[in-house]
Amino acid sequence: MTVGSVAEKQSGLADVFAAPARAGKLKVAAVEIRLPEPSLDVTPPPPRIDALIVRLQLSDYRGQRYWEDGVAAPIRDIAAGEILFHDLRRGPRLVLDQSYHALHVHIPRAAFDAIAADSNAVPIGDLDYAPGVGLEDSTIAGLGASILAGLRVGQARNQPFVDHLVLALAAHVAARYGGMTAKPRAVRGGLAPWQARRAREILAANLDGGAPLAEVARQCGLSVGHFSRSFRQSFGTTPHQWLVQRRLEAAKDLIRSCRMPLSNVALSCGFADQSHLTRVFTREVGASPAAWRREVQQ
Repeated sequence: MTVGSVAEKQSGLADVFAAPARAGKLKVAAVEIRLPEPSLDVTPPPPRIDALIVRLQLSDYRGQRYWEDGVAAPIRDIAAGEILFHDLRRGPRLVLDQSYHALHVHIPRAAFDAIAADSNAVPIGDLDYAPGVGLEDSTIAGLGASILAGLRVGQARNQPFVDHLVLALAAHVAARYGGMTAKPRAVRGGLAPWQARRAREILAANLDGGAPLAEVARQCGLSVGHFSRSFRQSFGTTPHQWLVQRRLEAAKDLIRSCRMPLSNVALSCGFADQSHLTRVFTREVGASPAAWRREVQQ
């Protein structure tokens, strides 16, 4: 399965429920949509495809007027932080009479089927939701906030992290709203030695996070979900956490061995900037990079 992450999309009226440009049959994509100026119009019917949009509202939307299959949903206030589902088979339409800001996660049906197969579960049917009704889901809200943070820091540097979050969100939707239940299966080992070696090589060569999780899994001949589970069994941590530790080790080597400015250390080791390095370094090491440098160079 492929995951796509789009940092931000200044959308027009026709694009609100349209599939992201890079979306495909199996591609799950996250898109932040901002419409600062109301259009005072109704969104046109999107192409009827077998896919779902999970919408995390990022700003209040008062008196929402919404239709599915031509049937009007009750007019409702949608609060920031609420979650809505839009089934693209049902032609969702929305009156855009105010500014709009939301995270849309586009999940094709084939992606749900792949998640079910990877979880050893029966494919899900229709989701259990009420059209046009906002609901509270702390898991989706938390994952959505982390996806937004990852996208805003920089797509390339955080690609494996964002991939993991988007897939986790899709799996949560399948389980909670689609009734997906995994069947018991025999416990298997982790990665084969050649797979572990290849995964380390790819991740270590891309400390900036430029290697998507799907590509690392493909190089190992596994699905993303199978790869992630096997990686954790082999290394005791997730691919993203492993990558963060390698970044920290590389940063420590540079800080210890030379007088390179911390801003350059950060960029050389795959961090977005010096503040990102300082935040992660302090959390994991217990001291700021500057304080640690003074201590080890005494």
